[in-house]
Amino acid sequence: MRIVTLLPSATEIVYALGLEPVGTSHECDYPPDAATKPAVNRSRVDAEASSAAIDSQVLEAAEGEGVYDIDLDTLDRLDPDLVVSQGICDVCAVGSVLVREAVDELDLDCEVLTTDPHSLSDVFDDIRRIGDATDTRERADELVADLEARVDAVAATAEKADERPRVGVLDWTDPVMTAGHWVPEMVELAGGSYGLAEPGDASRPREWDAIREYDPEVLVVAPCGFDLDQTAKNLTDLTDREGWDDLTAVREGRAYALDGHQFMNRPGPRLVDSLEHLTGLVHPELFDAPPDEAARPLRMLRGEPTVEP
Repeated sequence: MRIVTLLPSATEIVYALGLEPVGTSHECDYPPDAATKPAVNRSRVDAEASSAAIDSQVLEAAEGEGVYDIDLDTLDRLDPDLVVSQGICDVCAVGSVLVREAVDELDLDCEVLTTDPHSLSDVFDDIRRIGDATDTRERADELVADLEARVDAVAATAEKADERPRVGVLDWTDPVMTAGHWVPEMVELAGGSYGLAEPGDASRPREWDAIREYDPEVLVVAPCGFDLDQTAKNLTDLTDREGWDDLTAVREGRAYALDGHQFMNRPGPRLVDSLEHLTGLVHPELFDAPPDEAARPLRMLRGEPTVEP
């Protein structure tokens, strides 16, 4: 079967099912082989710009031709049987409407499967749906069973915690945006409390005063699409704000950067990896710390001495 995946999470699902897409999106880079596939779409936004500049470019693109453009010649040449797209966020990846228009314009004889997850169970359902569409349902069931077992293991350990700290997760820094969708659920599973959104709510901009009032005891900064280096370059979006140093998480050395390019924002199999990384930040007394390439204290990114939580 000739499969084109137009977002990183779908690409990771397809590979996890033992398949190999013939084409991917320009952002697909895991597993590494995915980056060698022809890119079927392009972004009109400079992903290396500052968080404020990217936000401005996204708004401008949304009012014009859109954030993404599909390479019709490449899509036509690949002649897919299945195209996997998404409907959750027009900023994160090319949307399903644009994909269907391209498929119709090229008169391709293929199925378009749209993912739209807002919870861990939605992600697991998407794995099964892609399994059904690719005749790999047995492998999909095995994968989901393994992922669910890991989630259950996290939840069982987190129940031993003596307290549930207030956790804040930011998925953008200028403007400040609080993470939604599956993140509130993940924080609860990790043994924290999340008062910034309800499970399934969309991520959304928040006034900085609201973050100060919430005063997280653990703060995780995981901007969508930013690795740790790019997050470090944009840290002053937060650290220069009034009251930053007064936040409990900052004072107590429990403010962290988590790779938002590889983790937290990709609703595929590695969302469970993200959960496991999160647990080590919320309850370091119960869980192993995440590897340095996945998460680091913000003080370390800033070159300051770290504080043991």
